[in-house]
Amino acid sequence: MKNQILEELANRKSTRAFEEADITHEERASIITAAAMAPTAGCQQLYTILDVTDADLKKRLADLCDHQPFIASAKLLLVFCADCKKWYDAFSSAGCNPRRPGAGDLLLAVNDALIAAQNAVTAAESFGIGSCYIGDVMENCEQMRDALHLPRYVFPAALLVFGRPTRQQMERKKPQRIDEKYLVHENAYHPLSDRELFDMLSYKAAGKDYEAWLSAFCKRKYNSRFAEEMSRSVELYLKDFLEE
Repeated sequence: MKNQILEELANRKSTRAFEEADITHEERASIITAAAMAPTAGCQQLYTILDVTDADLKKRLADLCDHQPFIASAKLLLVFCADCKKWYDAFSSAGCNPRRPGAGDLLLAVNDALIAAQNAVTAAESFGIGSCYIGDVMENCEQMRDALHLPRYVFPAALLVFGRPTRQQMERKKPQRIDEKYLVHENAYHPLSDRELFDMLSYKAAGKDYEAWLSAFCKRKYNSRFAEEMSRSVELYLKDFLEE
């Protein structure tokens, strides 16, 4: 079964090279409004969206996010922050005697922020505008806080860049996804056997030795220095939600 929305979701891929054409004011406004219309826990909208327009700040973020220059050239750059501060401040100002935000509040706010971000991605796609998630915004906690003036209880959950994709980007084949039978478990979680894990991932090795490919991928991604830095930074943010 297909319709226009399903086709756009199926065809969407990350865009890392943009045409010079601008995103119009109307398109920008529609993308942000779509984000604000996303599902949200308790209708609280536990996020704040930073619309980054300053060229120097874009360059700074590009440097902090693993030195990716295409971030600086984005026609629209939005940082989706999980925000537990504004409701806590509202409760405090009204004399509600609120407890301090905790780890559960943070995870709920991250959910809200990412749902809103995906709404923005889908809205942009409807205009022919490409996008790319930048998870590296979670790294370099100290510098990121300084660059974006992030207070306690505010966490940068995702950075999204938008622009009109180049022809090469449009023609680039979308990477194959894992077979859904390994993603959907009925009623309860099913730990995958070694054989199932091989069957799930072996296509990614593209005919090469599977264990050699997996070892290289583990070294490049999971055991990488940037992954260690991301964990260090997230732990620093998390301290805000755990310390009195």
